[in-house]
Amino acid sequence: MKSLFANSLNPGVKPRELLGWAMYDFANSGYTTVVITAVFAAYFVGSLAGGASWATLAWTLGLSVSYAIVMITMPALGAWADRHAAKKRLLLISTVACVASTAALALVGPGQVALGLLLLIVSNTFYSYGESLTAAFLPELARPQAMGRVSGWGWALGYLGGMLTLGICLAYVLSAQARQESAAQFVPVTMLITAAMYAAAASVTFWLLKEHSAPNPSSQGQSFKASLIQLRQTWRESRRYTDFRQLMACAVAYQAGVAVAISLAAIYAEQVIGFAPQETMVLIFVLNIAAFLGALVFGHVQDVVGHKRALGWTIVGWILTCILAAASTTKGMFWVAAAIAGVFLGSSQSAGRAMAGMLVPPVRLAEFFGLWTFAIRLASIVGPLSYGLITWLTGGNHRLAMVSTAVLFALGLLLLLPVDVARGHRKAQDHQNL
Repeated sequence: MKSLFANSLNPGVKPRELLGWAMYDFANSGYTTVVITAVFAAYFVGSLAGGASWATLAWTLGLSVSYAIVMITMPALGAWADRHAAKKRLLLISTVACVASTAALALVGPGQVALGLLLLIVSNTFYSYGESLTAAFLPELARPQAMGRVSGWGWALGYLGGMLTLGICLAYVLSAQARQESAAQFVPVTMLITAAMYAAAASVTFWLLKEHSAPNPSSQGQSFKASLIQLRQTWRESRRYTDFRQLMACAVAYQAGVAVAISLAAIYAEQVIGFAPQETMVLIFVLNIAAFLGALVFGHVQDVVGHKRALGWTIVGWILTCILAAASTTKGMFWVAAAIAGVFLGSSQSAGRAMAGMLVPPVRLAEFFGLWTFAIRLASIVGPLSYGLITWLTGGNHRLAMVSTAVLFALGLLLLLPVDVARGHRKAQDHQNL
C-alpha cells in the first residue's frame, strides 16, 4: 500500500494530504446526494410547489441560475487563486457559505417557492466553487500516470460520504414517519444533518491539505469584477490546447446528461414510476453504492486502458441506461436502470476530471480548471433545463425528456473521438507556450 501511494503521488506529497483532499469529496457529496438528488428536489416539486406543472421547470431554472453565476465568475476566481496561491483560502470561504445556506434550507416550508429557489441558488453556487477549487489540487498531488486512480479514490470516498449522510437522513425520516410526521416536518431536519456532515468532514480537508503552488503574478485578471474579461482571456489562451478545448466540448454534452441524472432522478422516480419518498432515498443510497464501485474500479481501469477509452465506455453505458429508464414501467425495471446509472455516474465523473488534469498547463491549474468548470456548469444548464422545458411543453412527458438525454450522451461520444490525450499532455507540459 505504501509503494502504491509512493508511485501515485508527486514528490513531497504525503499520503495524509491525499486523504485530506479526498475528504472534501466525502464532505460535499452529502450536499448533492441529499439536496440536489434525493430529498430536497422531490420536496420542492411535490410540497413547495404543490406538484404544479411548472414545478420541474422552476427547479431546473434555479439550478441553471446558480451554474450561470459560476460559469461567469469561476475563471476570475481561479486566476486570483493562482496569482496569490490561495486555492485553500477560497475553498474555506466557499465551504462556509455552502454549509450556512444549506442549513438555511431548513427554514423553507410549503408554498415558499421563492425562498427555496434563492437558497438553492446560493448553496449550489458555493458548492460549485468548492468543487472546482478542489479539482485544481489534483495535478499537484498525483503523478500524471496515476491521475485516473487518484481521482477515482476521491470520487469513491465521496460516494461513501454521500451514502453516510443519506443513510443518517433516511434513518431520521423513517423514525419521523413512524411518528406520523409530514415531509414539511422531517425534510428541514435532513437539511441540518447535511450541513453538519459537510462541515465536519471538510474540517479534515483544511487540517491535512496543503497549498503546494507558489504565487504566480503572471496569471491574468485584475479583480473579481473582471470576471467576463478573464473568462474571455482564458478562453483565447486555451486555443493553444486544442485537445483540452475538444474535451470541454465533449464534457458539455455528456455532463449535461449526467446533470439530468443528478438533479432529476428523485423527481423521475416519484412522478413517473410512483416511488414514495423513503423508497426514493433507498434508491439513491443503492445508486451511491454502485457509483462508489464505479469510481474506484474505473479509476484504475482508466490508467491501464487509457483515459479516452475509459470515458468512451462510460458514455456508451449512459446511453443504454437512459433508454432503459425511459422504457421502465415497473419499479423493478427502474431499480436496474438506477443501479447501472450509479456505476457510470462514478466512473464518468472521475474519468472526466482526471482526463482534464492531463491536459491543463500545470502553472495555471486553478485558472484552467475554472474554464473546465465553465464547461461543466454549462452542461448543468443545458441538461436539466432542456429536460424541464420538454416536460413543461409536453404536459409532463418525462419519458420523452429521458430519451432526449440519451441524445446528449451520443453527442458527447462523437465529440470525444478527436481528442488525443498524449498530444494534449505534451502541449500542457510545454511551459514555453504559457
